[in-house]
Amino acid sequence: MNIYPPNNYATDTNQRYPVIYVLDGSAQEDFLHICGIVQFLTMIGSMPPSLVVGISNIDRRRDFTFPTRIEKDKTDFPTTGGSDKFISCLSGEIIPLIERRFRTNNSRTIIGQSLGGLLATEILSRQPGLFNTYFIVSPSLWWDNESILDRFNNLAQYKGPDSIHIFLSVGSEGKAMQSATVRLAETIKKARLNKLRLQFQPLPQEDHLTILHNAIYAALLWRYKK
Repeated sequence: MNIYPPNNYATDTNQRYPVIYVLDGSAQEDFLHICGIVQFLTMIGSMPPSLVVGISNIDRRRDFTFPTRIEKDKTDFPTTGGSDKFISCLSGEIIPLIERRFRTNNSRTIIGQSLGGLLATEILSRQPGLFNTYFIVSPSLWWDNESILDRFNNLAQYKGPDSIHIFLSVGSEGKAMQSATVRLAETIKKARLNKLRLQFQPLPQEDHLTILHNAIYAALLWRYKK
């Protein structure tokens, strides 16, 4: 894991902080980029100081996907299907560890793009209260013929104490990814939760390689809009 504490963490010992969990969070992946956005938006007062936790892994295809029924995918990607263990590690080990070691409040955000976006969507569908903010960018909803879109009963039944904030974004990344993300937004809307706040913000000027920065910048501004 990689940890980015707020600038005043060591001196302001009475303050408790939101936590942002970044999938694909090694220093060679998205961690430093997200830290830069958080540092800048904190500096200009557009969001509260926050702890950023980058979660790196060895095999993202294994950790971010649930078992597929598609035989070709099983053959082409034989290590896939381990998301259940990853989610259990996240909820049972990583989050408790962070909350023991750092002064955190009850605000948890998860950021996932591509296969990481698929995992964030799976968590939202299975354990929506694990995080109260979901930033889902260019999610790989095509996995297992988009079966994830039929798994949202838990969200519809959510009765937790915290509101759930969901920011979805997709760029010009092919009709399949774009239409599936639209369907995800529609599926979430059908949950009709009083405690749900959804922003679907397509970024057609971006592609799969360029979308993350602008999407997360927009997502954080939306989340903390006064």
